[in-house]
Amino acid sequence: MKIVVGHLFPDYLNIYADRGNIAVLTRRAAWRGHELEVRPLGAGDPVRPGEHDLFYVGGGQDREQELIAPALAALGPALRDAVERGAAALAVCGGYQLFGRFYRDQSGDELPGVDLLPLHTVAGERRMIGDVLLECELEPGERRTLAGFENHAGRTVLEDGAEPLGRVLAGFGIDGASGYEGCRAGRVLGTYLHGPLLPRNPWLADWLLAQALAHSTDGDPPELEPLADELEGEAHAVSAERARSRGGRF
Repeated sequence: MKIVVGHLFPDYLNIYADRGNIAVLTRRAAWRGHELEVRPLGAGDPVRPGEHDLFYVGGGQDREQELIAPALAALGPALRDAVERGAAALAVCGGYQLFGRFYRDQSGDELPGVDLLPLHTVAGERRMIGDVLLECELEPGERRTLAGFENHAGRTVLEDGAEPLGRVLAGFGIDGASGYEGCRAGRVLGTYLHGPLLPRNPWLADWLLAQALAHSTDGDPPELEPLADELEGEAHAVSAERARSRGGRF
């Protein structure tokens, strides 16, 4: 099968090697005999109905977010339509903030969001930096851990009806106080975890691929053939232990 990924503003939102998430998706799809075709999406590019199975947007500093926020928000109606038709999406850090309703930066300027996730973000005075570990339950009764790195000043507020991506076991999360991290709305995930995220969390990469394949085939998410993930498992274990021992602190 072919999986078509719309990579949103890759030249602007790629801090902390977030482009590595695309590389992981590409290889894990290929190892199972699927082709992952990545199509960059920028200002003015069309998002045609049914064309993309998965959307991805990485992180960026306030300057980059300010540069692309209006153009990204202009794609909002088409992106929301695509998601309603079953497309999946992953938004990381700065992209996660812009997938909400708005992001208010340090200067007080309010950047428009895509409105795919029921949240908004306001920049705080102190950054939340460090290793982070989450407990997630994307499928009922199946609890998994996500390990990564966070570096953000934004305090994200989950609005009424919002579902967090996971519960913080170590680190700050969306605001350093609620105990939650990220947000989920169906097949759309947003998170502050990067560095990049997917190399040390292969189960999440596979979950995204299965959702994308479900859209591509207009069926249910398939059960993917397991891969030999020894190295990925070691990377996850090291990152998780680092978070437990020295997770983010003010």
